[in-house]
Amino acid sequence: MSTPDLFSTDDSTDTQLTSAQPADWPVAPGWQALVNAFFTSAKGESLLAYLQSRIDAGAVIFPPEPLRALQLTPPAAVRVVILGQDPYHGRGQGEGLAFSVAPGVRVPPSLLNIFKEIQRDLGTPFPPFPNPGGSLVEWAKDGVLLLNTCLTVEEGHAASHAGKGWEALTDAVIKHIAEGDQPVVFMLWGNHAQSKRAFIPQDRGHLVLTSNHPSPLSALRPPVPFIGNGHFGQAREFRAAHPD
Repeated sequence: MSTPDLFSTDDSTDTQLTSAQPADWPVAPGWQALVNAFFTSAKGESLLAYLQSRIDAGAVIFPPEPLRALQLTPPAAVRVVILGQDPYHGRGQGEGLAFSVAPGVRVPPSLLNIFKEIQRDLGTPFPPFPNPGGSLVEWAKDGVLLLNTCLTVEEGHAASHAGKGWEALTDAVIKHIAEGDQPVVFMLWGNHAQSKRAFIPQDRGHLVLTSNHPSPLSALRPPVPFIGNGHFGQAREFRAAHPD
């Protein structure tokens, strides 16, 4: 199945969810059993029925590929986990990865602060605009699981699909990585991401990094400002000490 073109101007449906069939949402083979188990569960079936009812009602739902993080980053490849909350709710913004926006889309404030901290911490310049711009696809291909805890949203309505069932799947994904043998860096920014810390065993050698969210509302505030948290340098050192 070909990947939808997020920048097509010919068909607006290319930028929104058109199906509530998991078969239309490819994932890496290593995730397939976990994904199948979820969608055949009562909670998974309820979520799919809800999505189909919203599509039938004419709701505009983003992104077109809700499981893209699981498509680009197989479980065996995960070395860093960055948790977001729910997708961007503007057309053409999100691309199914936490914090990431499609190339050429104006970089949102939280992602801008992420790039600022990378520059401060590692000396890495901002990515060129428009390509890749704010797209983090290459991060995903390099073992960074960019996972929103809710995987769909309706246009103009933040958190509109929160509590509809996605969290059961993403919690299972987090637990799968956390209970594995590969030491992984978990970057938990803000209270929502830090609520998942209970899923991460302390005896698996993982590095758990916490700070405020990169949102301008919290990035410079106590208790642990995002700007200056040094997470990217720590992650680089950890990965060097735990080679594949």
